[in-house]
Amino acid sequence: MSQPIYLPMPAAEEFNLASVLEALADPIRLEIVAALAPGERPCGSFPLPVGDSTRSHHLRILREAGVIRTRVAGTQRLVSLRRDELEARFPGLLESVVSARLSSTG
Repeated sequence: MSQPIYLPMPAAEEFNLASVLEALADPIRLEIVAALAPGERPCGSFPLPVGDSTRSHHLRILREAGVIRTRVAGTQRLVSLRRDELEARFPGLLESVVSARLSSTG
């Protein structure tokens, strides 16, 4: 079986707290992170109040900061949180962000 193909992203040891926090500071990106909390999803499968190119921009910012990974599966791009790696590097950060976002929406 072949190895999964991922778009470029930083190694966990290269995570920078300032970059992660900057990526998480945008409301659209917080929506993306909350939508990914349950697990991997196709990149276009959750509704956002932005166009496709803006969605791609936000996904790229999150990926380059190390918050998400994008796996290529045929013609699909599947996105997931790098939960374990973020937890190891910045304990409690992602859970706090997701919990705060989910509690603020209802």
